[in-house]
Amino acid sequence: MKYKHLIFDIDGTLVDNEKAVIATWQETITQLFGKYYETSELNFVLGIPGETSMQKLGAENPQEAFKIWSENFKKHKSEIKLFPNIPDLMHILKVEKMNLGLVTSRTHNELDNDYALCKIIDYFDTIICVTDTLRPKPYPDPLLTYLEKCCTPSHEALYIGDSNYDSQCAKEAKVDFGLAMWGKNKWVDADAKFYFEDPLDIIKII
Repeated sequence: MKYKHLIFDIDGTLVDNEKAVIATWQETITQLFGKYYETSELNFVLGIPGETSMQKLGAENPQEAFKIWSENFKKHKSEIKLFPNIPDLMHILKVEKMNLGLVTSRTHNELDNDYALCKIIDYFDTIICVTDTLRPKPYPDPLLTYLEKCCTPSHEALYIGDSNYDSQCAKEAKVDFGLAMWGKNKWVDADAKFYFEDPLDIIKII
C-alpha cells in the first residue's frame, strides 16, 4: 500500500451542499448589498473561506458579514446530503486500517453544525480547519499542518477534493491529488494524479 493517509476535502467531495450554499449566498448578498447574483455568477464562493468571499464582494467587515451568512445558512441545512457511496467508502477504508483526515476551508463551528457530515465524522482521525493555519487553500499550509501533526511524509498522503483550490494546495504541499468527479464540478481544470468518477473507485488504489 503506497498511501497511509487519505485526506478529504468536505464541500463538493463528501457533502453535497452546493445548492444550499448558493441559495444562502444569494439571500445574504441581497440582504447586505441589495444585489441579486445568478447561480452562474457565484462559482467563486465555492471552496474558499466565507470571509474571503465577503472580502471579494466588498464587505466592510467580512467577519461580521459572514456571521449573517451563517445565520441564513441554518434555514437550508435540511437540503444538505452526503454523496452516494460515501458512508460505504468510509467504512471500507476503516476496515482497511487507513488513516483518514479532513482538510477544509470550513471553520470548526461550521464543521460541528453539519448534520450530514456528523454521520461520518467519527471516521476521521485528524481534522484541519481554515482557522488552524495562517493561510487557507490554495496555499499549502493546511496540508502541511496536517502532515506535521501526523508526522507523515508527503509521499504517504493522498488529498482528495473537487476544486482547483484543492489541487493547488496539494501541488504546493507536494502531496498527490485525486479529483472527486462525482459532484457537479466534473470539468474542473485540476492537475490530478487520479480522477475518481465514483467514491468507491478510491478503493482500487489502496
